[in-house]
Amino acid sequence: MANHDSSKKRIRQTATRRLRNRYYAKTARNAVRNLRKMTDKAAAEARYSEVRPPCLQKDHLQEQGFQPEEQAGKAHCQTLSVISQRS
Repeated sequence: MANHDSSKKRIRQTATRRLRNRYYAKTARNAVRNLRKMTDKAAAEARYSEVRPPCLQKDHLQEQGFQPEEQAGKAHCQTLSVISQRS
C-alpha cells in the first residue's frame, strides 16, 4: 500500500481527522434535532444557549469545507424560526 513515510503519515492524519469531523458533525446534528423537538418556547430559548456552540461547530465545518455553506446557513435560520414559532 503506502511505501513512503510521508504517505503513511498522510493516511494516519486523514483517519484521525475523519473521526474528529464525524464527532463534531454528529454532535451538532443531534443538538439541533433535540432543540427542534422541544415544544415550550421558554425551554427552547434556554436550551438554545447550550445549542449555540454546536451551531458554531456547523459554521466551523462549513469553513473547513466539510459542509456546504448553504446547509450551515439554512440550519441556523430554521433553528431560530422554530424557536420563534413556539408558544
